[in-house]
Amino acid sequence: MRIVLSTEEMAECDREAMRAFGISGQILMENAGAGIARWLSDRFAPIKDKTVCIFSGKGNNGGDGFVVARHLANAGARVHVFVWSRSQRGDAAKNFDILRRFSRAAPDEVSIAPASPSKYSSLRPDLIIDSVFGTGFSGAVKPEYRKVLQWMNAQSVPRIAVDIPSGVNGTTGKADRDSIRATVTLTLGTVKRGLLCNEGRDRSGEIHVIDIGIPRSVFLGRKPQTFLMEMSDVKTVMPARASTVHKYGVGKVFVLAGSTGYTGAAALTTRAALRSGAGAVVLGTPSSVYPVLARVVTEAIVVPLPSTQDGSLSLEAEAAVLERMEWADVCVVGPGLSRNNETSALVRSVLRKARGRIVADADALNILGRDWTKTLKRSSASFVLTPHAGEASRLLGITSEDIEEHRVDVAREAARRFDATFVLKGAPTATASPNGTVFLNSTGNPGMATVGAGDVLAGIIGALWAQGMERSSAAWAGVYLHGLAGDLAATRLGEKSLVAGDLIDVLPAAFRQVEVGM
Repeated sequence: MRIVLSTEEMAECDREAMRAFGISGQILMENAGAGIARWLSDRFAPIKDKTVCIFSGKGNNGGDGFVVARHLANAGARVHVFVWSRSQRGDAAKNFDILRRFSRAAPDEVSIAPASPSKYSSLRPDLIIDSVFGTGFSGAVKPEYRKVLQWMNAQSVPRIAVDIPSGVNGTTGKADRDSIRATVTLTLGTVKRGLLCNEGRDRSGEIHVIDIGIPRSVFLGRKPQTFLMEMSDVKTVMPARASTVHKYGVGKVFVLAGSTGYTGAAALTTRAALRSGAGAVVLGTPSSVYPVLARVVTEAIVVPLPSTQDGSLSLEAEAAVLERMEWADVCVVGPGLSRNNETSALVRSVLRKARGRIVADADALNILGRDWTKTLKRSSASFVLTPHAGEASRLLGITSEDIEEHRVDVAREAARRFDATFVLKGAPTATASPNGTVFLNSTGNPGMATVGAGDVLAGIIGALWAQGMERSSAAWAGVYLHGLAGDLAATRLGEKSLVAGDLIDVLPAAFRQVEVGM
């Protein structure tokens, strides 16, 4: 797993490297620029005779750009550097002075000019390098920078962002409308949160980490709590099966789901649990929809339960539900249950009385709402909660906009508050543990924004947890596999044509891909 830091945390690591190891800021800047130049020389070989435009701001990000310029010129590129000010500070000033001397000695290799349209608009670069703002940006782009960023975005050549695309907040990922739309972002030291969240996710392009020489002990010493999960991490925690196992020994899942008009949610959750390795799955559903689901879900045991006049679960179902919950290794509660008053009373009651492991999704979360303390705080069960931003808003009493902007911190605080694993669905999905650790997902695509995709995820997590995985590992591994299934389905069908059932169809391929590690 990769360490993910906020801009403030990264700045602390820079300072610690200087303090504890005597690594100067100038060395870090040199390592950054040299590493970026090497990466570019390999990726866009041959770099010799290519025209490169570098736009450098006033701070350290601009200083990184000056170092890149020097090394690319040494590799034979024709480099044009555009600056807003010749008055630099600190390490950036030192590297600007070196670059000016370089330019005077070899004006055909490096030119330095003001960042004015009259200076750059006639050029036809092969590469554009953005080192304007870096991680220090917040708010809106000032007018003197806007035209330059617009011109950079309009060029049909690779745009390389140094550390983070200019105009993107390095912690939240919120971006100005004219922020750089990078082809590649070469981030320094480790991945920044803003590259993975909000608009930053789309503005960053490919993300590659450049080692700038900060010892790994610096990152680990500050006890990082945010990580990006990758396939190798999932493979490590996946449950193995002994040759002598039987169906009740590899995960018993009870799904409480469905109502009139919402049979699809129940079917998707149940089928996903079966496809994710659960040995026995029981679906408890209102008797009003039992005939439909019994025909659709043939591999599971479908149990009809007392129904209200509206076709949802009745309070009379409580004893049967609690009996099935005692039998199961994990219960998935919520998909398609509706918010009928009687059904809501049933859900609150069984969640309060339950003693096992519960994935609460969809209508279970809507039923809990702001009154969650009356239910979850009184329950001895262990919970995984799987809200999207709207459901999280009702649980936490803050706006969806605030949740999206600060999804890592919101997920972390919610997990602590609920004493549960909190899976905040979205881009990226953030899975938080009560101990404060947050796992960000690296799979998935916009085609998965479709009705029923969350029901599939609930079934996957429930099945993995039932097979003996640790609670949070089951959650973030389930999120990864869910996203991977979405990526495989999009490759076959295209993003726009995806429906939730496609995810279940390709789940076996997703599991297999993780198993073989490719």
